[in-house]
Amino acid sequence: MMDSSLQSSVEFEELFEALGDAIVVSDTSGAIKAWNPAAERLFGFSQAEALGKSLDLFIPERLRERHWAGYTRTMASGETRYSKDVLRVPAVHKDGRALSIAFTVGLLFGSQRNVTGIVAVIRDETSRFAEERSLRKRLLELEKNISLEGSPGGSG
Repeated sequence: MMDSSLQSSVEFEELFEALGDAIVVSDTSGAIKAWNPAAERLFGFSQAEALGKSLDLFIPERLRERHWAGYTRTMASGETRYSKDVLRVPAVHKDGRALSIAFTVGLLFGSQRNVTGIVAVIRDETSRFAEERSLRKRLLELEKNISLEGSPGGSG
């Protein structure tokens, strides 16, 4: 809950525009209903290009079947574990380059407590993911070298 003095001075639209993380809202069918400036920066699509389009806009083709199975299940059940757990998945930029994103979601409910959509708060983790992959590769190389040095006939 927000302090009432803050609530009166900060409008939702201002928060939506100011956040550094991408905010994407979609309806139960997966059509994009809201797309903030951070989403434009992350995925490369303008708000005009994204609104009304499917989430397939940035979901890699090879992952769409799995995504939609989970999405449909979530819309039907009204439950998701990703409101607390961060989900890390590949995504695609408008120019075709691969992205690594991390996000949480919140389900949106109508007056009858029926699911009306979902909001995702998304962060670009492409650089961090590449750095971790490089570190894992380097660690494997070091472990291999240590193993070779300690084996009979090794240089150790």
